[in-house]
Amino acid sequence: TTLAATYVTAAPGYFEKRGLKRHAGVWSLWALGVGAVISGHFSGWNLGLAVGGWGGMLVAAAIMAVMFLALSFCIAEMSTALPLNGGSYPFARFALGPFWGFVSGICEHIEYVLTPAVICYFIGAYLGAIFGPSVPEPVWWTGTYAVFLALNMLGVALTFRITLVVTLASLGILLFFCVVALPQVDFGRWALNIAADGSELPGGNGLFLPMGWSGVLAALPFAVWLYLAIEETPLASEESVDPVRDMPKGILLALVTLIVTAFLIVAINPAVEGVGAHALAQSGEPVLDGFRALFGGASAEILGLIALSGLVASFHAILFAQGRQIFALSRAGYLPLRLSLTQGGRQTPVMAMLTGSGLGLGIMLILWTGLGAAEAGALIGSVLLNMAVFAAMLSYLSRAAAFLALRRDYPRLPRPFASPLGRFGGWLTIAICLVTLLCQVQDA
Repeated sequence: TTLAATYVTAAPGYFEKRGLKRHAGVWSLWALGVGAVISGHFSGWNLGLAVGGWGGMLVAAAIMAVMFLALSFCIAEMSTALPLNGGSYPFARFALGPFWGFVSGICEHIEYVLTPAVICYFIGAYLGAIFGPSVPEPVWWTGTYAVFLALNMLGVALTFRITLVVTLASLGILLFFCVVALPQVDFGRWALNIAADGSELPGGNGLFLPMGWSGVLAALPFAVWLYLAIEETPLASEESVDPVRDMPKGILLALVTLIVTAFLIVAINPAVEGVGAHALAQSGEPVLDGFRALFGGASAEILGLIALSGLVASFHAILFAQGRQIFALSRAGYLPLRLSLTQGGRQTPVMAMLTGSGLGLGIMLILWTGLGAAEAGALIGSVLLNMAVFAAMLSYLSRAAAFLALRRDYPRLPRPFASPLGRFGGWLTIAICLVTLLCQVQDA
């Protein structure tokens, strides 16, 4: 049948040439999970204000927090039952068969190629806003890819150290922003300044849900950006010292951290005096806009430069995930086998990382060259973001389906960590994913 797979016996030394080095503990996994997501708190989520208003975005963020909690419980259970590298594909392959393993892996592959490209675009937007338009955006993009690709190639130990440092720095700058901004917020005047038709209310004091519940649904794809990529943590299973013990702790600690910071930034950033939800809905650098309103002048630019740590943390962490995901698909035979070769004593999948990064940067440069700066920027910042979210939601569906199939077909499979939500968590994830996908399709 078309769903059949052909298996071959690996040549001697096959896996020795494709081995990874163990290094990560609980806090390295926590940093990987938080770092991969944290850029979504600095840019991207704010576009949801345009379709849902401040209240709609807050409610959407809460719905997504519930979905990602259920999903993370599913992932934590599967990662202890099947502590394998490869993200979603090994779970789907084991539970649903090789064809659905391939489909799940390709969806995740698209997510991890497009997501760094979108983050790189926002990095360029921040740098352009700080240093001015004299440097073309593709220079920022190319330099960003080159620097962090090189750092990822230097070995897993350095990768995790950098991830931990930039993740702590990004959390620090977010918390600093929220603490400094809190005395200068006016929720009625600034956060509630969007009308039902999306126009600005000069005096504020509009409705909490200006677009009603339809606005909440429309904001769901943007609320995903507040948590997207937490699911990459199991990609470090073969580089974790004790994945069975540490993986659930790392994933769940990361998610709790992200839920707290997500609600702080969504609640406070649009309410800062002089910013407002309407202006923030069209911004490429919302936290920097908040710093400008609070400090103005050079101080804001310096803090904005520091705020880049959030975007850098996610870009660095997802480049790691991108390389490991391509590596795992290649080692399993879904992609050309050369992509899974690891290099030297550092045992890093260099070819996989080069290939994924080349695809992402290539897409950006083709769009910029073919469409021009303005149109390419709008396409990368909005359309590619939605494509990344769409692919991610499909991979979440496959994870939840795999979780339910494992629970049904392999009840005696050892599960050192069991989801407290049980099968309900899998069905809840599927339901919210399907609603979000439907909203994306209708919006398109």
